[in-house]
Amino acid sequence: MTSASGNDAIDLKRDFATSGLGDELAQLDRDLVGLAPVKRRIREIAALLLVDRARQTLGLATEPPTLHMSFTGNPGTGKTTVALRMAGILHKLGYVRRGHLVSVTRDDLVGQYIGHTAPKTKDVLKKAMGGVLFIDEAYYLYRPENERDYGQEAIEILLQVMENQRDDLVVILAGYADRMDTFFSSNPGFRSRIAHHIDFPDYDDGELVAIADTILLGMGYRLSDGGREALADYVVRRREQPHFSNARSIRNALDRARLRQAVRLFDDADGAVTADQLSTIEAEDIRASRVFASSPEAV
Repeated sequence: MTSASGNDAIDLKRDFATSGLGDELAQLDRDLVGLAPVKRRIREIAALLLVDRARQTLGLATEPPTLHMSFTGNPGTGKTTVALRMAGILHKLGYVRRGHLVSVTRDDLVGQYIGHTAPKTKDVLKKAMGGVLFIDEAYYLYRPENERDYGQEAIEILLQVMENQRDDLVVILAGYADRMDTFFSSNPGFRSRIAHHIDFPDYDDGELVAIADTILLGMGYRLSDGGREALADYVVRRREQPHFSNARSIRNALDRARLRQAVRLFDDADGAVTADQLSTIEAEDIRASRVFASSPEAV
């Protein structure tokens, strides 16, 4: 590659417009409520890659960027969705061939007997090549308390591929922040290969209600005014209950509210229901949840 002359130039704004990056980032905004720090970091990474590509085009010296990432945060904070959009961004900029996302857990990689783990791990890697491999709860890969655990074999294969084939595969490790820190401490090979660490904050109460509106809109439903007040109350109470999972818990709550709405309409209707009735979640559909009974197992 020849060196660029001082008069050569690339219009980064036009390059951004023609790359399709804008579509990916706009879709990220549509897919996810809030998460401003995460979206800002994704835009920063996209800008870095756009500039790196411009440098290559002009023949400037470039160091292939390390793109493996770590996503930390509680369940239901959008980590898988962002990984999907990241796969699209990398594909639009030519850093991965296919731009698909393969999402796995320990069970997809680690076998239960001798000779089982390597084929499983290599099969997953083969499917992920040219795209992004997303490993959720990555700290479960290796369980040192179990002397017959085969996770270390999967880790060694992953580390080798992350280093030697980083131009054809991006790996994203995800999980709770504290457990990921422990995992990286005990597996320094992973830490040295991870270039970008992104923390996903919990949603606040208002954001969770907005997420509910988006979910219901996609299903062809809406909240009545009373239903929105009830849901806001639900969010405050549900957050204090066990196993709260941010947007995931809200989606589950809405599924149950739709069930209650269906039963209510079937039981109360005189034989005819309107489109508005069929599409509206009322306060009673929300407040029938056991969350309002303060049950420790409330859902």
